[in-house]
Amino acid sequence: MWFLYLLTWVATIMQVCFVTLALAAGLYYLAELVEEYTVISGRIIKWLHAFVAAIYVGLILFEDMDYSVTLLGLVSVGIYSLMLRDFPFIEISSPVFITSCVLIFVNHYFAFWFFSTVWHPFSEVLAFFTICLWLVPFAFFVSLSANDNVLPTIQRPTGEKQDDVLSSYFSKKVKRSSLLSLFDYCKESVLPTHSNKRF
Repeated sequence: MWFLYLLTWVATIMQVCFVTLALAAGLYYLAELVEEYTVISGRIIKWLHAFVAAIYVGLILFEDMDYSVTLLGLVSVGIYSLMLRDFPFIEISSPVFITSCVLIFVNHYFAFWFFSTVWHPFSEVLAFFTICLWLVPFAFFVSLSANDNVLPTIQRPTGEKQDDVLSSYFSKKVKRSSLLSLFDYCKESVLPTHSNKRF
């Protein structure tokens, strides 16, 4: 009896490792797609904003949800959409980005408060959190690495004041500080390197 119990724990740990590896591979692939197709990614994120806003309107009209949750969600989607003005340039120190991060936590607080006071099935709670709270921030999280590989053009972020596009591009550090650089670091440190040795 104890052996099977121990075996379930070993299997659970292995399953968590496999799911984590699959999630990391999926995130890496999505980040690569966003870097490759930034214009299409911006359009998809724009449509995600409209979809989530329509879901919030549907919750206001057809469901008995608290207005603090739904109206705050609509305001949050509006604030998130301000980051699309300079997409794929997402400045982490900008007031819009900081406000968006704060609104993510505030939305979660109100959603947890609402679902702890009013009972709903777990599938409905998970659907609300997945579509209304996580979809748009997750899309921006994956697209943070798109800023690293954008070639310099005349169009720059609104807050940037550089005279020459080429000199401002080369004066910046070439260090990648994004999701892909984290995955590359993990890949290099965890996976063994293959050397071509012939004997």
